[in-house]
Amino acid sequence: MKRFLRHVAIVLPLAILGGCIYLNRLMPIITGYAAKNLASAVFVSGRNAKDVESLDLNFSFIRYASNTVDFENKTVTSRFLWSKSTAVYRHGYGVTLLRGASADQLKEQRFPQDILCEAEQDSTSHAWLSIGETAIRERLAPIAKAFVRERAYHGHPFAFVVLHKGRVVAECYDDGIGPDTKLLSWSMAKSFTNALVGIMAKDSILDIHAPMDIPEWQSDERKTITLHDLMQMQSGLEWNENYGARSDVNIMLHLERDMGLYALSKPLEHTPGTHWQYSSGSTNIVMRHLRSRFPSDEAFLRYMHTRLFAPLGIRRPVFEQDMSGTPLGSSYLYATAMDFARFGQMYLEDGSVAGKRILPEGWVDYTRTPAANSEGRYGAYFWLNRSGKFPDAPRDMYYPDGHDGQDIFILPTQQVVVVILGYSPKPDNPIDFNALLRDILSQTSSRREQNEKHNQSLITNP
Repeated sequence: MKRFLRHVAIVLPLAILGGCIYLNRLMPIITGYAAKNLASAVFVSGRNAKDVESLDLNFSFIRYASNTVDFENKTVTSRFLWSKSTAVYRHGYGVTLLRGASADQLKEQRFPQDILCEAEQDSTSHAWLSIGETAIRERLAPIAKAFVRERAYHGHPFAFVVLHKGRVVAECYDDGIGPDTKLLSWSMAKSFTNALVGIMAKDSILDIHAPMDIPEWQSDERKTITLHDLMQMQSGLEWNENYGARSDVNIMLHLERDMGLYALSKPLEHTPGTHWQYSSGSTNIVMRHLRSRFPSDEAFLRYMHTRLFAPLGIRRPVFEQDMSGTPLGSSYLYATAMDFARFGQMYLEDGSVAGKRILPEGWVDYTRTPAANSEGRYGAYFWLNRSGKFPDAPRDMYYPDGHDGQDIFILPTQQVVVVILGYSPKPDNPIDFNALLRDILSQTSSRREQNEKHNQSLITNP
């Protein structure tokens, strides 16, 4: 017994010390996540703070953070044990998690208001989504209600839009959410980065297949990495995308001032182009590189708004930045459900908007070409259904996919775009996307298409 007690006396303090060290390293991520996401939900989306805490932040250690919303100074401060993080909202820029600077220092930077004014004026002629066929809208209405209001497909969706042949056939919102509410993209932002790269390639600003001229890479084999490698998630750079721990993605989003710099500092694990590894860091490297191609941040912002957002009719998006000033192409774009629908429709129309070409010829085909080592799951910052992840959806479907239930499903053959924005805690209560897509397609397909599908199923499964 004495030997056992001596053993406990040695092991227990070590275990406590180890737990404290681990928790101490994790706490800035806990408070950083709470502060940043609560601030964006309140000041960008206009949601109620208590609702956000009870839904979006009600998991793991995040639920134990104590949050203070300062409406006068537009900040949120989150505390957990001895850790504290503050996030600040700035008009035009959205919310930035403070790391190594005060809110006042960051607020000295003003968003050029004429950029938004010019983009809004240019977008007025592109209100190109009209109301679709009455019969289809009536058939989809029960599905929309069941999905958003009744949670029949699980999760907690905030917004739902369906386009058929370029027209709105379903639109539904949760309580407190509406057509003007800007909602978080999470990783759907990567697909917007894809579009921006495409436009810059069309304008001959960059070559996606040329090695990148990143100074930190010039003395080793990383100098061979291309934009194409990064967009297909085959850069070969070391990366850990596990959101449940002190991983690379959590460190990047919640601790780093320059997120692209953090990601590009990773060593090479595999020969570029030979290994597929999903990495949010890759997109922030790309966005940092795109920013470097312009003489000033204002020039970059103006280009992004006037060449991408305005032609789509996206009037006032919020693409949040890290503290270095780089828009976070991996995660933090805020726009309305209809804005996301317009984006999906552009890809459905082969990169054009109302007949005007926005993306270069062949860019959409490039986007949905499978990365060599992704087993048909991934293209260039878009996910693919070639692997049959959603068995009741067509294999040619491709889609931007965001954490916790943000998706834009693009179905070329059926001429359908489905936008889902919301919260789907995984694995507790995930949205049944396959069932939802199946039910939507059953109501948007023509009788002839349904008969052909039925006949094909009889041939395949006699």
